[in-house]
Amino acid sequence: MKEIAKLMDYRSDVRVVDATMRDGGLVNDFYFKDEFVKDLYLANLRAGVDYMEFGYKASTELFDVNKYGKWKFCKDEDIRAIVGENATDLKIAVMADVGRCNYKEDIRPREESPIDLIRVATYLHTIPAAIEMIEDAVNKGYETTCNIMAISNGREGDIQAALELLGQTPVNGFYIVDSYGALYPEQVARTVDMFLNAAEKYGKKVGIHAHNNQQLAFANTIEAVGDGVDWLDATYDTMGRGAGNCAMELLLGFLKNPKYNVYPVVQFIEKHMTKLKEEGIMWGYDLQYLMTGLLNQHPRTAISFTKEHRSDYTEFYKELVVQDE
Repeated sequence: MKEIAKLMDYRSDVRVVDATMRDGGLVNDFYFKDEFVKDLYLANLRAGVDYMEFGYKASTELFDVNKYGKWKFCKDEDIRAIVGENATDLKIAVMADVGRCNYKEDIRPREESPIDLIRVATYLHTIPAAIEMIEDAVNKGYETTCNIMAISNGREGDIQAALELLGQTPVNGFYIVDSYGALYPEQVARTVDMFLNAAEKYGKKVGIHAHNNQQLAFANTIEAVGDGVDWLDATYDTMGRGAGNCAMELLLGFLKNPKYNVYPVVQFIEKHMTKLKEEGIMWGYDLQYLMTGLLNQHPRTAISFTKEHRSDYTEFYKELVVQDE
């Protein structure tokens, strides 16, 4: 059992990353009003959050700009319209998805951009492409992480090989991403151990991004931080794709560092998140997401189930089981 001191104390190396707009943008196609974004930025400042992820650096050649809000593309001028020169301790992050962005052209040199951190999202089989993106971003002056998605589907040998390759790059850290919300705390602990071994060998940090399909996003996150993971993703009111993510209000309430303040998060949720739900934006734990999490499947089928307003859970479960054979 984990030593209670590891959960009751705090480490100065811990960094909290707000992923509300990026993961939450997958729920509403990134159509966030400027008031929402500005208020979220100010809430993060007051709450002591370390990084705010604005969205994706997606390619306008691959994605129709008329079908998505501007935070799918995160142009520097749009970010700057919210944060100005951002003369604060809050750093700005965006995600660059392997194969879905034109990073050589769309990510400008750091001195020309309000962005501090480029989070490169990759699957295990696209690690070489991710390394090219990491090296490009570092050469342009950015902090970088490599977010390894669908880690619950990865073979241990493949994960270790990927971490060895990444360890030899200038990336600042690598992320455990439980894309399907399939992991349990015991599995997280073993995965963390694997990641930390590589991180210690190469002088990197480790982060976790958890999904809430089995209502374990918070549990898995605090398991990870208790084991030594430093970078922690969370979203306001759990807003994120499908079942959502680790709740920022839970995480800041748990962390013992006095720099974090949960009250501005509660204020923001009251003003904005309730309104989004009233407008029909849907996310959060439900049976269909539980089922895909239990079966370690991508939640796309559960998302379709939700959008179609289905309630035949038993039939849906049978469909998933047949699909899984």
